[in-house]
Amino acid sequence: MAIRFDILTTFPEMFSPDPPAALAVSIPGRARSAGLVEWHATDIRAYSRDKHRKTDERPFGGGPGMVMMCQPLWDAVAGAEALDPRPAARILLTPQGERLHQGMVEELARLERILLIAGHYEGIDERVIERLAPREVSLGDYVLSGGEMAAMVLMDAVIRLIPGALGDGESAVRESFSVADGAGGGRRLLDCPQYTRPRTWESMEVPEVLTSGDHERIARWRLERMLERTRARRPDLFPNQEGAG
Repeated sequence: MAIRFDILTTFPEMFSPDPPAALAVSIPGRARSAGLVEWHATDIRAYSRDKHRKTDERPFGGGPGMVMMCQPLWDAVAGAEALDPRPAARILLTPQGERLHQGMVEELARLERILLIAGHYEGIDERVIERLAPREVSLGDYVLSGGEMAAMVLMDAVIRLIPGALGDGESAVRESFSVADGAGGGRRLLDCPQYTRPRTWESMEVPEVLTSGDHERIARWRLERMLERTRARRPDLFPNQEGAG
């Protein structure tokens, strides 16, 4: 059965299943066409009881901007979850959440249904967050205009791990942040440098080892480059600054 995404947003048109929408092309689009994934956008405004379909109000205590109200979001979640009998893992995209990482993506890819709440404005009334108790997820230490783009990033990362979504079954396990075999304790590493034809370009040669046909030697070279690149660019991925295993 296809993994299902429900996205709660005030801009449902951003999640159109048809091109030129971002998720309708490349790997997500092909995965959807193959029946591996489905996604449905729920317009939070449709659940507003205000005649102008308002979903936001000024914050108590003053301050700039607007805050998303409890009632429209609460009812929108209930409405979206009733569309499918499978329980949905609730995720709120917010700068205050847990940083998205490959381990989390792998965990989410094993689920049958994910409900993504794309916040907007200055935030969401804390009371409805407490009642919904979603997993709060952030892309990083910066602020976007809304959670929609963050939801798309999370969806793309998860979809590519669904069996059959990638043409090469090895692709997903050979990328950056995947657990590298022989890396010592299942360490997550950055990917190694990649090369393709022609062998010579602007007087620059492809490393000889990659054209040797010696698969064991190639695997060793790739692991060495992964360790080298990760130490140089992401030393935080080595606990306690330890060296290679």
